[in-house]
Amino acid sequence: MQQRQLVAEKEALDAKLTEMRASEIAGVIEQIQGLMAEYELTVDDIATKRRRGRPAGVGKAKAGAKEKAPLPPKYQDPKTGATWSGRGRAPAWLGRNRTKFLIAEA
Repeated sequence: MQQRQLVAEKEALDAKLTEMRASEIAGVIEQIQGLMAEYELTVDDIATKRRRGRPAGVGKAKAGAKEKAPLPPKYQDPKTGATWSGRGRAPAWLGRNRTKFLIAEA
């Protein structure tokens, strides 16, 4: 019996909370509308503009910026002399055992 009473009280509190929130929201909306009228703002002024893709200028080389020097090779195929820096997709000749293709550091 006590559980039913608690559930009923919870439902009553939820209803009261919903009602209070609705009245608060109405007041907040009135405040926002008053401020918008006072400062002559429109919805477009307030709403964030969504853009697709990257912002302009991202990923482009800056004027006067130096290009990065290529990385020194870290692995070398003894048969062909082909090298790989260790970055990007691994070449097929490297296989699983990379240690036998390592170039000794000076």
